[in-house]
Amino acid sequence: MRFGFTEDQERFRADVRKTLRSVEVQAAAAAATGAFGVEPDARPLYRLLGELGLLTVHWPVEYGGRGRSLTDAAIVAEELVRAGVPDTFHVNTVQIVGQFLLMAGSEEQKQRYLPPIARGESFASVLYTEPDAGSDLGGLRAVAEADGDGYRITGTKVFSLKTRFVDLGLCAARTTPGTGKYQGISLFLVDMRAPGVTVSMVPGIGDEHFHRVDLDAVAVPGANLLGPRDEGWPLLNEALAIERTGLDYHLKAERWLDAALEALVEGEPEAVSGGLLEQIGRWHGALAADHVLAWEVITGIAADRIDQVATAVAKYHSSELAQSIAVWAADIPSPEQRADRTGATVTLESAYREAPGLTLSAGTSEVMLQIMAASFDSIGQGD
Repeated sequence: MRFGFTEDQERFRADVRKTLRSVEVQAAAAAATGAFGVEPDARPLYRLLGELGLLTVHWPVEYGGRGRSLTDAAIVAEELVRAGVPDTFHVNTVQIVGQFLLMAGSEEQKQRYLPPIARGESFASVLYTEPDAGSDLGGLRAVAEADGDGYRITGTKVFSLKTRFVDLGLCAARTTPGTGKYQGISLFLVDMRAPGVTVSMVPGIGDEHFHRVDLDAVAVPGANLLGPRDEGWPLLNEALAIERTGLDYHLKAERWLDAALEALVEGEPEAVSGGLLEQIGRWHGALAADHVLAWEVITGIAADRIDQVATAVAKYHSSELAQSIAVWAADIPSPEQRADRTGATVTLESAYREAPGLTLSAGTSEVMLQIMAASFDSIGQGD
């Protein structure tokens, strides 16, 4: 990016923004937005976005995309969030599982799974995290045992989002146990309606619900092995780096700060002190820096340069910033605004409940710091 966009990119952004501000899209987005612990079904909204060709603009045309650049896809992602579109389906289905299929899927897998995703007719979730392994995928215990031409997967996955609505799960499981912490891991595309799959809700305070997925000898065809057998860890490493652009967390932070300012203006703007104005200025400065970090990562990925350290920095900074803004903004609405349940107040309450998970998903802040520290140690040792 280098701090600017081309004229074509700006025209594209304007067209996308105009489409997303239509009455039809805005009504569908409002109906899909959770509040007060209630999570609506966002699939009708995504079917509409699929009809408008806005879900997978950077995918090849033969898979349902529009053949545009990754930069254009990031522009769409920005405008989706700014238009009030809940982004979890897009992040999980398109940016993670869809990207995995593009990166490592067979031609048959791409032809089968990608076009329905592009049309907003099929949705996916990620089945990595386990109760005892947490964010350390090297500690996963789910096992995929060979069964004729396919496999049977047994294990438990936790903390996946939108799982009760999805059709497909990208599941990490051990195909060769006992070969080492990060060896013998394979990736599978699991039919979430298959016998042996049980999805239950994990109690929480967020408007989006986490789920537990129990897999009891679930039959998976050999054709649903994604990438080479036992080579899941290198693929996961590369995909996680692509996932950690920080853009989605940045957009949440931006939206939450805007809601805080809206609450201030609607409340008692004359009571805004110099100290509060200074803090708002600091937040805007941090957001500007955060935006540059995210787009530097996106620009690198678009040029086939995946920098593990840069992605760790972007993910750490953006998720910590979003969480900090949410905590700071929680006390801004006045008692009267809280009683009236204004739009800004509802957004900030939801943000406060969602924020703790941001520093955990896609790798905890501690893991990001470890990646950075390892890089500094390597530089210090002259490697």
